[in-house]
Amino acid sequence: MKDRIMKAESVRMLQFEQVSYQYAGEAFDIVDQLSFSVSPGSFHCIVGVSGCGKSTIFRMINGLLQPKKGEILVGGRPIAGQKQYCGYMPQKDMLFPWRTVGENLALPLEIRGGYSRKERQERIEAALADVGLEGCCGKRPEELSGGMRQRAAFARTMLTGSDLLLLDEPFSALDFLTRISMQEWLLDQWQRHRKTILFITHDVEEAIFLSSSVLVVESTPIRTLREIEVPLGYPRTRQDLKRPEIVDLREQLVDLLRKQVNV
Repeated sequence: MKDRIMKAESVRMLQFEQVSYQYAGEAFDIVDQLSFSVSPGSFHCIVGVSGCGKSTIFRMINGLLQPKKGEILVGGRPIAGQKQYCGYMPQKDMLFPWRTVGENLALPLEIRGGYSRKERQERIEAALADVGLEGCCGKRPEELSGGMRQRAAFARTMLTGSDLLLLDEPFSALDFLTRISMQEWLLDQWQRHRKTILFITHDVEEAIFLSSSVLVVESTPIRTLREIEVPLGYPRTRQDLKRPEIVDLREQLVDLLRKQVNV
């Protein structure tokens, strides 16, 4: 029994093993023999300057791009042949305007199959209630505010049933007050559901507020992700961002990004 428990604990949610990727027409690999892993139930933000390759990592995880070399594993198994192993939420909410909010949320359930119309409706209504959008099932996306649309998009991502969620700058287009409200809301969602979250952002303060540790892209090609632990427990508040050690961490991260810009 003890051996089985130790084996289960050693399985990582996500592993990159010497992964490389090169875009057509480029003379170099934007990702070059990258290896890293994240544990089940963890929350990590990936930060780096624009165009450094952060989104390329996500596109390889979700299967939109095929690595040139190396292997990607989720739950200890290669992603090739796996289905619904991750949920992906891009920068834009990508809600189809010709579908109601409920019909948009139905998409991952329709793709998975195996649900009756009643079962789909029950799951959709429960997901909307979970993100504070009760009564919005029959509305069109244009009837929702920016924050509400992002919550609906997150609910749709949750309905994939995946334990690994990839969130690619989901709050960057929101105004400041809505963005910080959504950050607090997302932390509450994570603490309740304990999904494994990778979150891309350009905002150093956002990364610190959300992450257990920040994964920093220090150079392109990406050969390593520098992991920097955030010295805060959960739950946390925005007041924690004023603590001296957190202010120092913010400046450290800003300096790391500045060095990449000046390379």
